[in-house]
Amino acid sequence: MEESKHPCYSADAHHKYARMHLPVAPQCNISCNYCNRKFDCVNESRPGVTSEVLTPELASQKFSWVKENIENLSVVGIAGPGDALANWDVTRKSIELIQAKGEDVIFCLSTNGLMLPRYAQELVELGIKHVTVTVNCLDPNIGAQLYKVVNYEDKSYTGVPAAELMIKNQLEGITYLVAHGVLVKINIVMVKGINDQHIPEVVKKMKELGVFITNIMPLIPAPGSAFEKFPQTSMKEINEMRDLCQLEMQQMRHCKQCRADAIGLLGNDRSNEFRMTKPKVEDTSLESKEDDKAYKIAVTSKHGKLVDQHFGHATEFLIYQGKGNEFTLLENRKAEQYCSGISDCDKDEERKIAAMQAVADCDAVLTMRIGYHGQKRLSEQGVMSVEYCYTVEEGLGYALEQLKKVI
Repeated sequence: MEESKHPCYSADAHHKYARMHLPVAPQCNISCNYCNRKFDCVNESRPGVTSEVLTPELASQKFSWVKENIENLSVVGIAGPGDALANWDVTRKSIELIQAKGEDVIFCLSTNGLMLPRYAQELVELGIKHVTVTVNCLDPNIGAQLYKVVNYEDKSYTGVPAAELMIKNQLEGITYLVAHGVLVKINIVMVKGINDQHIPEVVKKMKELGVFITNIMPLIPAPGSAFEKFPQTSMKEINEMRDLCQLEMQQMRHCKQCRADAIGLLGNDRSNEFRMTKPKVEDTSLESKEDDKAYKIAVTSKHGKLVDQHFGHATEFLIYQGKGNEFTLLENRKAEQYCSGISDCDKDEERKIAAMQAVADCDAVLTMRIGYHGQKRLSEQGVMSVEYCYTVEEGLGYALEQLKKVI
């Protein structure tokens, strides 16, 4: 049976079989209060995160590349970074291009379920046998606290009407898929104080619908999301809820809350080895062309190791200077904090000017994240803003690549 080779559907398979997620679906049709897809960091693992978005053609190339190098690859999935069905044209084309290669591989996708009534039949016709749907509640009053906006058929819904629409479409779509032989997995994000006491009711309903397995996951508070200050649900709390719901139906206990570009075994992500945005073979013809210009780059970092701080929150910049692959730390430069919070971002012009002046002599600012107005101000004074989230060392190399592109 196919589920025996699907690491997410079988506890025995996740040590043996690898999967790859193709990040081809950037758009999302809902806004969840626990999500911020703009926060993208290659050293972070949570749903919605990716370091690249691929076209269907590039996705097909990447599949072949990974298949050649990972013999136990059994599953190709589409899990974002937005919603697979909100980007149905590219999702379908990506699957069709890989299916045309004739490889023995299982296809699956993840969705919030809003568009399932429209596309469930096409999923079945396309031969998709595994679909994961995130269902966080059955009560619209609870849903109103989880979903900020739902965009459906050119209309935007909020509050209880938004949640009612979500729940209706989810249940209709799941019912259709199960009736047509699709194995449905349900993800449930457990948010303390909102839906945690409601989860057993959700699991009971999913059992009635014929769902294969449910996966109760902890809330991971995402920076910039409405729930960023919420406590992360502990694994003790998660396992207690799983134990309770196990009495009703099968529970997934080995989930790693994978990135949208995850590759490899569930416990061993190898996505860094297969970046389509980096050449597989370096062009040595460029090595002899030495660049004599020394660049000065300001970096926002909490502890000096990672590019892990928002530009607006920085009170100190690490000032590096160098060329090629060699950079030297010149100084730790104190600075005014550009913005201390959303409510404060339109105030204190003098402080903003001071923050800009602190990096005015630099060619670029390397930061985890920067707002539009900050980017614009830097650009006006001839400083490039480069968003990145990994080590400072690799970030400097990336920033240098971006600077050379505009020379």
